[in-house]
Amino acid sequence: MTITLYGIPNCDTVKKARTWLEDNGIDYTFHDFKKNGIDAALIKSWLKDVPRDTLINRKGTTWRKVSDEQKAAADQDAGAVALMLESPSVIKRPVLSGAGKISVGFSADAYQQIFKK
Repeated sequence: MTITLYGIPNCDTVKKARTWLEDNGIDYTFHDFKKNGIDAALIKSWLKDVPRDTLINRKGTTWRKVSDEQKAAADQDAGAVALMLESPSVIKRPVLSGAGKISVGFSADAYQQIFKK
């Protein structure tokens, strides 16, 4: 099983998730979606497991900078995907894949459940 953690390295929540994974001896690959990019197929695969309202961070500064038209379009999957491709920082971080279903955000309790041995 290949675990991939998606996010940006300077995000505090991503840092907490990375620290938790390392402290618990869980091998993972980190994918910086600002530097390494992200594609529509990956976002669409996430949307099969995660509601778009969970995947889009509507509380962050990136969301506040998005136009009203883009916000309205994000109420449909196609508009949400387009927005996330254009502004990856609008994706709630981190996104964890490869450990069953997709997990968005971080809490030690949730990760403990995901990786219980």
